[in-house]
Amino acid sequence: MLLHLNEHNISSSTIDQVVKCLKDGGIIIYPTDTVYALGCDITNLKAIERICKLKDIKPEKAYFSFVCSNLSHLSEFTKPIPNNVFRIMKRALPGPYTFILEANSNVPKVLKQERKTVGIRVPLNLICKALVDALGNPLISTSLHDNSDDILEYFADPETIHRQYSDKVDIVIDGGFGNIYPSTVLDCSGPEITVIREGIGSLDVLN
Repeated sequence: MLLHLNEHNISSSTIDQVVKCLKDGGIIIYPTDTVYALGCDITNLKAIERICKLKDIKPEKAYFSFVCSNLSHLSEFTKPIPNNVFRIMKRALPGPYTFILEANSNVPKVLKQERKTVGIRVPLNLICKALVDALGNPLISTSLHDNSDDILEYFADPETIHRQYSDKVDIVIDGGFGNIYPSTVLDCSGPEITVIREGIGSLDVLN
């Protein structure tokens, strides 16, 4: 199913339709402030397993992000965040960044890795915010990219996404053309902040 949402005039009935799908174990493709992403309800184990099967990875090996609507969700899934890291997050979020943080015991066991970390995103996208707010908890999320080529390419056209994934996911949200560049990934789980990937987000937030 392809649903159209205007980020600046969001239909509450359409959001409700997507949230019902998520709560029923559905998986969706939706726009962020960077690339389009696969997502599901963080509390639904079967939905997480569906995404893993779609991406042909084991859940414990998956590097998913938790998409939140604001920083208030962080304490639910991470260990206490050092003050210097929290200051950087407040400058950077919402925005095109993924912060790798130490996970606490609330992270679904199926996603636990030996490193005990979790990626946190708060995208600067009103569709994301509306979805997470209405759902009441974060989305499990992973970037959507084209694996048919040796070169990693991210999908930008929702019509193309729908044609390729209409039989694999429950809903594709058309929020307009997406970006082709991913988020900047900052690993804050150790004593020093490490840049894992430089994407759209400027590294100036570290200064």
